[in-house]
Amino acid sequence: MKKTLVMEIGTEEIPAKFMPDALKQLREKAVEGLRANRLSFTKLETFGTPRRLVLYGTGIPEAQDDLTEEVRGPSAAVAFDEDGQPTRAALGFARSQGVEVDDLVVKETDGGKYVFAQRRAAGRPSVEVLAEFLPGLVRSLDFPNSMRWGEGDLRFARPIHWILSLLGAEVVPFELAGIRSGRVSFGHRFLGSGPIELKDAQEYFQRLKEEGYVIVSQDERRRSIEEQALMLAREQGGEMVQDPDLLEEVTYLVEYPTVFAGHFPPEYLNLPPEVLVTSMKEHQRYFPVTEPESPRYRLRPVFIAVRNGTSENIDIIRAGNEKVLRARLADAMFFFREDQKISLEERVEKLKEIVFQERLGTLFDKVQRLQRLSRIIAGTLDLGKDLADSVERAAFLCKSDLTTNMVGEFPELQGVMGREYALLDGEEGVVARAIYEHYLPRHAGDHLPQTMVGTVLSLADKLDNIVGCLSLGIQPTGSQDPYGLRRQALGVVRILLNSGLGLSLSKLVEHTIDGYDLELDQGSRDEIKDGILEVFKGRLTGLLDGEGIRYDTIEAVIAAGFDHVVDTFRRARELDRLRSEKTYHDLMTAFRRARNLGQKAERSEVHRELLTEPAEKDLYRSLRETEEKASSQLAQGDYRGYFITVAGIRAPLDVFLDEVLVMDKDEALRHNRLALLKSIADLMTRAADLSEIVYD
Repeated sequence: MKKTLVMEIGTEEIPAKFMPDALKQLREKAVEGLRANRLSFTKLETFGTPRRLVLYGTGIPEAQDDLTEEVRGPSAAVAFDEDGQPTRAALGFARSQGVEVDDLVVKETDGGKYVFAQRRAAGRPSVEVLAEFLPGLVRSLDFPNSMRWGEGDLRFARPIHWILSLLGAEVVPFELAGIRSGRVSFGHRFLGSGPIELKDAQEYFQRLKEEGYVIVSQDERRRSIEEQALMLAREQGGEMVQDPDLLEEVTYLVEYPTVFAGHFPPEYLNLPPEVLVTSMKEHQRYFPVTEPESPRYRLRPVFIAVRNGTSENIDIIRAGNEKVLRARLADAMFFFREDQKISLEERVEKLKEIVFQERLGTLFDKVQRLQRLSRIIAGTLDLGKDLADSVERAAFLCKSDLTTNMVGEFPELQGVMGREYALLDGEEGVVARAIYEHYLPRHAGDHLPQTMVGTVLSLADKLDNIVGCLSLGIQPTGSQDPYGLRRQALGVVRILLNSGLGLSLSKLVEHTIDGYDLELDQGSRDEIKDGILEVFKGRLTGLLDGEGIRYDTIEAVIAAGFDHVVDTFRRARELDRLRSEKTYHDLMTAFRRARNLGQKAERSEVHRELLTEPAEKDLYRSLRETEEKASSQLAQGDYRGYFITVAGIRAPLDVFLDEVLVMDKDEALRHNRLALLKSIADLMTRAADLSEIVYD
């Protein structure tokens, strides 16, 4: 008979950001553990609310599967004598395995015939197995931050208050943190009427919802919140700003969601929309509402909030939330007006008082480095005087908003307020937008700079951060990257790829290093540059992998050089696309045949006067023609054409290897023929080191 399993760990409120990973861990480890314990199931799910983590499984058998184990013993020749009678070796083996000697079987193996004993063990009751497994499962969960409480040694996200554990109608007995499992659960902290004693695991969801005001399923809560919020926004004459991250967070903040709409005075719409959104979203977990079919931030004086409870006394709840938001917006309006009394240009001097990094100087020092590096990048790109001047002006002003009251209160608005204050100061639009864009991308999947001025300044800012920190030995390690260096390196790579700029990573790093007036702690300048480029190499490799390009193609292309990001991506794509074509077989066959002998060459130069055989003369002529055409294709960035061209050398190469003795006794001829093969292999690795390719 199949049964239902429910295990609920009741706790203090667990932070919402912990929940998705905790539920993922719980399910994956439960699946692995049940299978290891020979317990099958039809379906296994995990659920979570702020006060509970739940494992729910259906189709659990009453007992684990029987175990059949086969143990190899001595060889048949040792186990039985010439008359086929068991020897002492066979008798001893049978006795050690708890079987009769007549039950031993002989099987043929790769090493000959051996005696085997088959042991069978009946499966134990599932309740017993689960009682041993579930405590370890709970203990195995990892959280970003864990705590201990009382006198126990258990570490968990928050203190545990109760444990519900049922298999069908039977309690699965175990103890954690001094709490014994049972059949009792608890509902909503304020709305629940007391302990909820379950007769059977199948009652769990319905009883918790009806008696405890707890919707256990996060998917059900999410749908309820979204449906209520969308409907309310329409009733208020607008549209809710869709925000999947905020929706997920709110889902894990409540157990019984009721959505309501609130209002704020329309005069606060004069604030920059990002200020309103930040005040609502980051501080209060409200959903903003926009005008119908309008751009994202054409806001209405309305917000959507979620209460953890019923609609009872909702007007009081609404009024309280409106009061809190009005206070925040009043502060924001005050900051906004006060900040405008000092221009961004006047604020630059204040940057001398803010330390960027102890050994890297102040933010004012950083601004000077950004101006210098931005000028160099603009010059490399030949942007012209107007754009170059705009880049330098944006670099001069880009950190000034860090001294404002608004950014001090809302750090998330750095760059945003710089843009707004720059426009109010009368700065050019391209300069104002670059001040905002130089922080982009702020995280994986974020928008990239769209203007050339913003692109240049963003590159300069990220390069300055990366080079400065890595030059001091501040390396990202494992999961620790407090300065966000990997994220910023990925940003540089994404910007270069998106913009199509043919800038050299090594040159950018060199120019950035030149801007620092400090003693580098890690060896020579070249060693530091190589270490920095390794960080970019890792981010570039990850992006290529994300594009679905095979790992060996990535390694081959990277090995041939990755200094120009756009170029590297194009080489990788073209080589990977070629894999399904016959040309790829010709390419790899020709390369391997040339390389196998060519790597023995002591030189690369081929002497024409030593070419004696018709086949080697034809191959040399093909090499020269191929090299001329392939070089032109590489110069034009025609990588598909290049790979097809060099693959075409296979035919004359095959004839040469069939008709000419490469390892001739004549030393001069031998060295010349090896040099010819080496020249071919070298030509074929200009766009990708084909020796890195796994090819059968």
